[in-house]
Formats: sequence, structure tokens, C-alpha cells
Amino acid sequence: MSGRRGNGESSVYFSESDGKWHAWCTVGAKPDGRPDRRHRMAATETEVRAKLKELEKQRAAGRVRKAGRPPTIGQWMDVFLDTVCARKVEDGSMAPRTLDDYRSKNRLYITPGIGKHRIDRLAPEHLDKLYLTLLRSGGEDGEPLASSTVLKVHRVVSRALKVAMQREMITRNVATLLDAPSAEEQEIEPLTRAEARAVLDEAGRRRNGARWSVGAALGLRQGEALGMRWSYLDFETGMLRVHWQLQRLKWRHGCEDPHACGERLHRKACKRDCTAHRTYKRGCPKPCAKDCTEHASRCPERRDGGLVFRTPKGKNKRIVPVPAPLLSILKAQRTAQKRERLVAGELWEEHDLVFCQANGRPIDPRHDWEELQDILEVSGVAARGTHASGRHTAGTLLTENGVGLRVVMEILGHSQPRVAQRYTHVSSPLAEDAATKMGDALWG
Repeated sequence: MSGRRGNGESSVYFSESDGKWHAWCTVGAKPDGRPDRRHRMAATETEVRAKLKELEKQRAAGRVRKAGRPPTIGQWMDVFLDTVCARKVEDGSMAPRTLDDYRSKNRLYITPGIGKHRIDRLAPEHLDKLYLTLLRSGGEDGEPLASSTVLKVHRVVSRALKVAMQREMITRNVATLLDAPSAEEQEIEPLTRAEARAVLDEAGRRRNGARWSVGAALGLRQGEALGMRWSYLDFETGMLRVHWQLQRLKWRHGCEDPHACGERLHRKACKRDCTAHRTYKRGCPKPCAKDCTEHASRCPERRDGGLVFRTPKGKNKRIVPVPAPLLSILKAQRTAQKRERLVAGELWEEHDLVFCQANGRPIDPRHDWEELQDILEVSGVAARGTHASGRHTAGTLLTENGVGLRVVMEILGHSQPRVAQRYTHVSSPLAEDAATKMGDALWG
């Protein structure tokens, strides 16, 4: 036997019982205060001393992982989503819909692809293989995923591994050792000036028609427009504080055992609706998903779902000027709403909303989208989403009229210039005028 053993120092020795060389190294203290001694073993003294040297190097750099068997990626993703991210949702530092998106990416792509790898044995090539598979045939229907979706998967993995490294479960984040997937810039399809005027003309004949004027003129997101409140609109100064948004969140189980609750609801649904499974005494032979989110809406103690009001994050919470013509339209909207309040009487629910149902309750985003599709069809304009018809149209019109990129970012609430730069790619009268001037300069 050789090496040192006293005072918590490293030791190296040969064991005749197994014919192996062994090394022990104290890397710190366990939670109960006892020394945390780690063991290394090899066939030769040279090999075991090399392992010991690496362990001591990790100890000096503070990169020794915690004691105990590291979890798999699948196990850690459950902990990361159910505790780390869930806590951030509770304190308001993460939006609930962001967590829903994380859960979806994990359920569809991360856990099926790399979930069985132990977290400390995950290598960059495992991620390369995962991303390649997703880009080739990663969709549920076997179709390739969009590069932007694969980039989102990479970001979720990277954030989960970053937290694992902070908690000393791993010594490095392997997601940082490879280039992130590049996402192609999505083409935007805003309304032209003529289309926007046709849409607003048709909307003006309808109840809550001012909602679409707000979208096109101010570039508000759908949730921001539906969550707009009278008390945040100053008719004297013409300023609107965008401090609230309406969102529909997925229901989550409120019971103690979501899995058992989901299994019960799943079997009940199969026995009632699915003729192919009625012969099974225990209901559907396919087990429910682990978190049973598809059944949470029917949980007797469901929570955190439905229509909710939330404050926008970061620069999305902003103050924007309202054009004078739009102020006149909104004054007419307020007058019409006062009449509806009188008609509704005791049925009216006061939420201070600028746009609401005839009883004062919030408008479901789905119904808002359906109303837009009907307006577009009647106006003879191709179908588009609420973002293209409002937000993208506002950004494009601002750019076409010579408004600077920074001002566009301030009005729309963008935090990154690259997001607002999408509107500069659209051919504008300014660009056409510049081309005319260049032609005159070169060819007269």
C-alpha cells in the first residue's frame, strides 16, 4: 500500500483480495457533515493515480458532482419542469405558457430522444444525433421539424443542464459544447395598406370593431388587446399603458395523485365513447401520460387553467401613444359599451375591459380569431392569423413610413433588434424611392 490516509488526504493502495489498485480522495463534506470521500479503481497503479489526479483537479476547480447516482435525462427533466420551472411560474419570472411549451417539447422530443441517458454521461454527439433526427423525421407524423422548433428544443435542454450544473449534479453543460441549431427566419405576411383599410372598414360595422383598429395601429398582441382596460387609457394625453394581457392557460391537476386521476378519467372516457375498448374490463389498454395533462380539464380539483389576466414581462410592459383618429374610435366604443351595460343590468360583470362580451366578461381568444377570419373573408382578404393582421401589419406600416427601428421596437415591445428587423425586409415606398434615385444617379 502507498499514499497518505490521515487528515482526509488522498490514499492509494493495492488490494490482494481483488487484485486491483484503489484510490480514495476527500472532495468535501456530505449534508450530514461527514467527509465526502470518493473511490476510484484501476488495474494498475499508473491508471488509478491518473484517475485520482483528475478527481483532485475537479475538486480544486469546484466541479465535483454531488454524491449519489445521477438521474437520467428523463428523470431530471421531470424535476426541472415540476419544481424549478413551476416555482418560477409561481413567482412570476416565467410565463405559464412558457412552461406548457417546455413540457410539450420534453414529452414529444427530449425524453423520447435522450431520456434514458444518465445526465453525467450525456455527450455532445447525443444532442447532435437528436437534432439530426428531429430535422429529418422528428414530427409526430414523421415529417421533419422546422429548424425553429429544433432550436427551441436545444434551448430547453441547455437550460435544464445549466440548472443541473449549478446544483453540482454534473460538471459541465454539454449543450454549450456544440453549435445551436440555426433557425430560418420566418416570413411574415402583413396586410397591405389597402387590405388593412378594407379590413378596418368591415370591422367598423361590427360590435367591438375597434379591437382590430387597435391591433393594426398599435401592434398589440392578441392577449394585450383583449386584456386592454379603460383605466389604463388616458384620453387627455392620448397614451395607453399596456400592462395587462388575457391568456388561456391549460388546466392542471389539483389532486394529490394526477396519474391515478388521469387513469380513472381515461378509463371512464374509453368505456363511454370508444367502442373498440368496451370489451376491456379495465378500460383502454393504453396507459395515460405521466402528468395526464389531457385529462386535467376534467379533474374535480383542476387549477391554474382557463382565461386569466397576467402582466406582460420585460419590455412588453410599455406605454404607447394612440393616434388621434383611434382615440375617437375608442370614445365611440366606450359609449356603445355603456349602453350594453345598461341593457345587461345585474348580469354585467365588471372587469374594466375595453373589449368584452355583452355581459362584460372577457372574450375567448378562440372566438376573437374566428371573428377575424370572418372579417377577412368578407373583406376579400386572404386568411391570416391575429399576429399578421395586427402586429406585423403595424410594424410594416411604421417602417414603410420612415419610423426608425428603435422606435418600432419601443412601440411593439420588442427586446431584440433582430425581431423588429423582420419588418425592414418588406419592400416599402422608401426602398422603391431609393431605387429610383439610384437609377437616376447611374443612368440619368
